Amino acid sequence: MSEKQALVPDASHPITITPTRDRVVVQLGDRTIADSTSAMTLQEASYPPVQYIPLADVDPELLQRTDHATFCPYKGDAGYYSLVIDGDTYDNAVWTYEAPYDAVAEIAGHVAFYPNVVDVRTYPSS
Repeated sequence: MSEKQALVPDASHPITITPTRDRVVVQLGDRTIADSTSAMTLQEASYPPVQYIPLADVDPELLQRTDHATFCPYKGDAGYYSLVIDGDTYDNAVWTYEAPYDAVAEIAGHVAFYPNVVDVRTYPSS
């Protein structure tokens, strides 16, 4: 078994994490999954920005932990949740880095959603 190699973001692969100024709402159809004014925007290299939402701002009734796991050399080990809504299951639609590497420590306790499954929208905070 090969050992996982941790990499540190740098000029060739930058990662920034900033508080999201706006309110972030995650929906699937008419169902609100998350609603947060405490989200973090993670911008990694040339990838689209990702909203990381505090787990406390997600409806826990809709999350089902799975055994799926992945590894990112810049963020660490990711765990997954499926969304279970009205009897439908959306497998591994949510990911989290419970013990992220130091360079991205701010995303601990947060989750992100695959945008091909849910709508992630921002609204001006009031």
